[in-house]
Amino acid sequence: MLYAASMLTFGEAARRGADTMGEEVLRLSAQGVRGMVLLPEFEEAFYLSVNLPEQLGRLFAPINPARVDEDALEGLTARAEALIRTSFLMDDAVQRFYRALHNAGLDRGAVHVRRPGLRSNEEARVTPPGTAALQAVKRLWASDWAFGAVLTRLDETGGVGLDARPTLVLPGLSGTPDPLLAEALGVQTAWVNETGLVGLP
Repeated sequence: MLYAASMLTFGEAARRGADTMGEEVLRLSAQGVRGMVLLPEFEEAFYLSVNLPEQLGRLFAPINPARVDEDALEGLTARAEALIRTSFLMDDAVQRFYRALHNAGLDRGAVHVRRPGLRSNEEARVTPPGTAALQAVKRLWASDWAFGAVLTRLDETGGVGLDARPTLVLPGLSGTPDPLLAEALGVQTAWVNETGLVGLP
């Protein structure tokens, strides 16, 4: 199955090691932080299930990376973001997401979703089964196609494509830096919110 074993609690993810999950997930798990990881395979399966690579390729075909028309690009990125937000995940993926959210204890109350190591996020207030959380995940994925993000990729790689990456689902609203906690933990940065520690980038 495309979506099998593509969603893990932080504890489950930590057992796979930093090479697979990244350092932040291991650090958060070691501190007992409650959360969930959507593996890159989950995002990739979504793109493939609705043929997004081909649709996005056609959409951005008029753009010449060597001489970008920023006005044209801005209109295309808005359409790309809308395409991500309005494309549907397969029902199997949705049901697996809801079960994983419940298993992680994140199917009630506020949550925020972000990429590992990055503070920019999307927030949601969730009631079972977790539709608002899933919508936040899709908004985060759509932000990869914002004008600034796409322009940066064109400048750095000469193309608009990107690789799927992990997505973190964490309790509470956006975290803010806590220098005292960071010092106590011996790290450069720690983010906290109303639930406690939620980030160790």
